[in-house]
Amino acid sequence: MRKLEFWFEFASTYSYLSAMRVQDLADQEGVRLIWRPFLLGAIFKKDLGYADSPFNHHEKKRNYMWRDMVRLTQARGLPEFVKPAQFPQNGLQAARLAMALQGDDRLPIFVRAVFRAQFQYGEDISQEDMLFDILSQNGFDAPHLMNKAQSDKIKKALREQTEKADRLGIFGAPVFLTQNGDLFWGDDRLQMALQWQE
Repeated sequence: MRKLEFWFEFASTYSYLSAMRVQDLADQEGVRLIWRPFLLGAIFKKDLGYADSPFNHHEKKRNYMWRDMVRLTQARGLPEFVKPAQFPQNGLQAARLAMALQGDDRLPIFVRAVFRAQFQYGEDISQEDMLFDILSQNGFDAPHLMNKAQSDKIKKALREQTEKADRLGIFGAPVFLTQNGDLFWGDDRLQMALQWQE
């Protein structure tokens, strides 16, 4: 079975679009999907000198992106897109929780719930009580996972995963990495990445 890595950042609007459909599409293509959370801000800081989203530094691009998200969510049959009050949001704790769930088949359930909270309901995903509720409402052991996410082991694992993303040449999100090492950047490359067999 072919494998595809899905590298995503919780603050990323286009990662949200991919997260909501990538698993179903991978299953249809017979591709084993591996979910890889990472911190894009750390790469922006290294490469660009700031940890903020480039959209906040380019007004025309930012305005386009917000309009694009409305169009794309409609085209994909997703609920109405809600622009978060703060962008980008701090997804550090959510990413640590996703790292704590590595190897758990229910990881996509958590990831999609966090993205829905942010881009469908306008919630602040940096709030621990909100993340606790997401875990509890989806059948996870919330106290255990919240504690595990604060462990040195998980913090180190997320740092190392982010460093690996940088070494791979990842500069944005989402990114799809084939088992042959080809990178596909952006939600609009999802289908191509799933079908790539070279």
